Amino acid sequence: MTFTAFALILIGVLLNAVAQLALKASVSDMGAIELSLHTAIPTAAHLLGGPWLWVGLTCYGVSVVVWILALSRVDVSIAYPMLSIGYVVNAVAAWSLLGEALGPGRLIGIGVIIVGVFILARY
Repeated sequence: MTFTAFALILIGVLLNAVAQLALKASVSDMGAIELSLHTAIPTAAHLLGGPWLWVGLTCYGVSVVVWILALSRVDVSIAYPMLSIGYVVNAVAAWSLLGEALGPGRLIGIGVIIVGVFILARY
């Protein structure tokens, strides 16, 4: 895999991670969203009026373009599993930024993901 291809994959993964964190930020003050006709309009207005939803959606849009560029250079059977780097990025970011738990089980899982991505990138 070339440096450019790996960089495109990594940029796509990071954009997806930022998108997830931004979407979480957009709902962080709302609690659990109830799906009902009574709450649909106020919930949508709240989400659409906040910047974090738009940051998340923009990151997703840009990541699609970056992902297409990556797929033009790398087999999908290699590129797609590398998206799992996003699990690592999101777990660490959610722990450091949002105070989410990062216990032994999650750390072991992160280790397994890192080893798997390393193996994929080398062969």
